[in-house]
Amino acid sequence: MELQAMLAIGIFLITYGLIIAEKIHRTIIAMLGGVVMVVLGIVDQETAIHHIDFNTLGLLIGMMIMVSITAETGLFKYVALVAAKKAKGEPVRIMLFLALITALGSAFLDNVTTVLLMVPVTFSITRQLRVNPIPFLVTQIISCNIGGAATLIGDPPNIMIGSAVKELTFMAFITNLAPIVAIVMAVHLPIFVWLYRKKIQTTDDLKQSIMQMDEHEVITDRKLLIQCLSVLGITILGFFLHQTFHLESATVALAGAFLLLLLTGEHSMEAAFAKVEWTTIFFFVGLFVLVAGLVETGVISRLAKEAVELTGGELVASSMLILWMSAIASAFLDNIPFVATMIPMIQEMGSMGVSDLEPLWWSLALGACLGGNGTLIGASANLIVAGLSGKEGYPIRFVSFLKVAFPLMLLSIVISSVYIYLRYLM
Repeated sequence: MELQAMLAIGIFLITYGLIIAEKIHRTIIAMLGGVVMVVLGIVDQETAIHHIDFNTLGLLIGMMIMVSITAETGLFKYVALVAAKKAKGEPVRIMLFLALITALGSAFLDNVTTVLLMVPVTFSITRQLRVNPIPFLVTQIISCNIGGAATLIGDPPNIMIGSAVKELTFMAFITNLAPIVAIVMAVHLPIFVWLYRKKIQTTDDLKQSIMQMDEHEVITDRKLLIQCLSVLGITILGFFLHQTFHLESATVALAGAFLLLLLTGEHSMEAAFAKVEWTTIFFFVGLFVLVAGLVETGVISRLAKEAVELTGGELVASSMLILWMSAIASAFLDNIPFVATMIPMIQEMGSMGVSDLEPLWWSLALGACLGGNGTLIGASANLIVAGLSGKEGYPIRFVSFLKVAFPLMLLSIVISSVYIYLRYLM
């Protein structure tokens, strides 16, 4: 292996180790790691910028602006109270309700948008019940990555696969992936209860105080609420239709954000921009440049090619390898560049005599989406929730998340393996 590739691997591993250690903020470490990649000439500045996924960043910034303005209306407190009252104030039941809402929202929006909407709801309700919000947030992270796997628009890997393989339509994703997503979610819910039932107890008085509250009173600005819901509705419709009009999701999100700023006036702009999670945005920038070093030196491509060659083109072995390799890699790398590398590899297998590529595409989608649950940096939504939680004074630690989420990720991949084999390979 050439020197540049060895340097890229070394920088990546050192940076990742420091992120895990959590002695220095992960954004500082990621940005410094990316800068070192450029300074040592592993990637030049222009190439590094080319690898930064501005579609992801634009989507995040646009949705953060809209959510911050919408939060001023009291909408999230309203949703929190309705959910809490439906659950009779029981924290465990509320946790499950919010997890299900998150999974469903992630399927038909995207998982980043969903968690941006759900995290304020979660903090409103946990403050009222005086319970630790972290169990709620961890279950929502896991649920959003599971739910996002169900549709074409739920998670970036699915969008990339759908764009590369035109016959995999919106309905094809739902037909093939929604059943296994429902099964995985059903298995996880009782595990959530078992993990956290003793950690989120509250008093009968606090439960009763929620039941006595009037959710309609928390809406503070009805005119602004109508404006926000209208723009959010248009934006969500835009997400459904953006491929039809050949628009990227970032364009839709930023258009929605600035339309809302136009409606609400300049006084909202400074506050909205102040609430954008810039530390998370720059963490992504550093991470994209770090992975660019691995891509440009051929490390990711070489690993993918060698792994695919191991199977000799045999369909069962290829499907299982792609599923498991995608899951493990997506837990520790950003799944976007990994999927970008795997797509041409799978297409190449088609030219090598593998006649039925469909099981391989579904294996890649499930592995990349569900694998994002493995670690705190495995998916965009994980980092967004961690950033928002830390800002509220409840940091989600890398290792503590790993202990819960990694075994659950492995369980979801085991279930997916059985599904892929029974449905496509028998």
